[in-house]
Amino acid sequence: MKQSIQERGTLLLALIAGLSINGSCAALFSSIVPFSVFPIIALVLAVYCLHQRYQNQTMPVGLPGLAAACFILGVLLYSAVVRAEYPAIGSNFLPSVLSVALVFWIGFKVKARNATLSD
Repeated sequence: MKQSIQERGTLLLALIAGLSINGSCAALFSSIVPFSVFPIIALVLAVYCLHQRYQNQTMPVGLPGLAAACFILGVLLYSAVVRAEYPAIGSNFLPSVLSVALVFWIGFKVKARNATLSD
């Protein structure tokens, strides 16, 4: 049970890192999105926590791929939200569709992983 909670924490930190890296880039380099220091702070904290987890624990088989998928999901979700808020940037159709497909893929992989671990 404790291992499952730690793995979910790693996936959540990867999602937050994806959200905050896209937020930091948008805040620093986009003239449409207003500047905020909070995505930069969130990025530093998420990456630090992920680094500490990587140093102190071994990652089980299959978790790095799921963490990378959660990171990409965070990037896509932030892009879809910003594009919905500021339509001048462009359409949010592609990031939204890719996000939904990635959510289903992550859910499928997590269920398959839990089924193999419980056997």
